[in-house]
Amino acid sequence: MQKIVTIGFLICLYLAGCAPVVKNPTPITSPGIQTTYPHTDQEYKLQVGDQLDIKFFYNHELNEQVIVRPDGRISLQLAHEVMVAGLTPSELTQLLTQKYAPELRKPEITVIVRSLGAYKIYVDGEVTKPGMFPLIGFTTVLQAISQAGGMKDTARTSEVVIIRRGEFNKPLAFQVDLRKVIDSTDISQDIVLRPFDIVYVPKSPIANVNKWVDLYVRKNLPISISTGFGYYPQ
Repeated sequence: MQKIVTIGFLICLYLAGCAPVVKNPTPITSPGIQTTYPHTDQEYKLQVGDQLDIKFFYNHELNEQVIVRPDGRISLQLAHEVMVAGLTPSELTQLLTQKYAPELRKPEITVIVRSLGAYKIYVDGEVTKPGMFPLIGFTTVLQAISQAGGMKDTARTSEVVIIRRGEFNKPLAFQVDLRKVIDSTDISQDIVLRPFDIVYVPKSPIANVNKWVDLYVRKNLPISISTGFGYYPQ
């Protein structure tokens, strides 16, 4: 019961919540199933809790490391209070350049995202310690599974399923073959996870991924939802 509530809570966050680039797989077309893969190469937008390095090329004394506060702002020397939540790092760089222009002769500024804030991922299935984990920096599928104590001997590593929020908040599912990562034949299968992704390590073959994801989400989500699923082989 506790596990079901936890998964349901995560999926609620995941359907409400959104990040790194995944290779564009070729979707399998099927009647009634969403097959347009969401655009995934958009630049990351800053969120509450993100840790930022603000670097000045010519004015090192102004360099600062700050955390985005719950109100979405950061405090900086000379620029004072700056609203950053919702901006991309490049947009913040431009904004800070404008703010420091009256104060500095040549403001060359770089914004570095050191760590992500309140983002989570969930690892379930044939792992030692399934649960919710913080998403810190860039985390791959294998790294997430490692946080969950690693895979059990019964894990089916060739059909690990990633559930992700797509367009219009519709969950999308695709598989990765971690056998190819482990034997180094295709390390691109070890994709970078996005906030609120669910990694599911199955015990037995999943014959119909779309049907499985539908049952998985509906079984663990304590509210009624209407969803469409797209399945994308990796």
